Amino acid sequence: MSFEKLIKIPNERIGVLIGKSGKTKKIIEDECSVELDIDSNGGEVLVKSEKISEKFQPFKAMEIVTAIGRGFSPENSLRLLKGENSLHVIDLREFVGKSSDQIERIKGRIIGEGGKSRVNIENLTNASITVYGKTVSIIGEPNQLRLAVDAISSLSNGSMHGPVYTKLESARRKEKAEKAKLWEDQDVF
Repeated sequence: MSFEKLIKIPNERIGVLIGKSGKTKKIIEDECSVELDIDSNGGEVLVKSEKISEKFQPFKAMEIVTAIGRGFSPENSLRLLKGENSLHVIDLREFVGKSSDQIERIKGRIIGEGGKSRVNIENLTNASITVYGKTVSIIGEPNQLRLAVDAISSLSNGSMHGPVYTKLESARRKEKAEKAKLWEDQDVF
């Protein structure tokens, strides 16, 4: 049984995918038990494998390649191999159509002055966020993704930053309280 899937990423992200002396490409291939055939002229990446092994994770390899293509660093992209982390890509055109001025306005709201808004959302959700082209991409575990997607959607729909942060802080406090309660309910011998 073999596996093949073609992914297209921006040409300017090919070098990041390959990494210095092919290091990033090799890590992805080794960790996911796949082979990456990269067309540096067309930005096409063929994820393939001839053998199925215990480490065979073609869909994780595709997610990592896509994450790098959407602007994540290799280190943040490799976070996808840990726990239940997954990638979520939001197309900003869903909020404002094809108007490049409106897309830039929303990107500005999400990034914030000096990157402050993006960093706040990352800190409050423990997710990783990148804004690239017409998309916002998020890497995190399911609950982290949900919170970050909600925050970015709210900002994209015109909500003020303060209430968005307040909602995230409230969710974070609730999560901490639930974890504390879980520990309290444990019987210790």
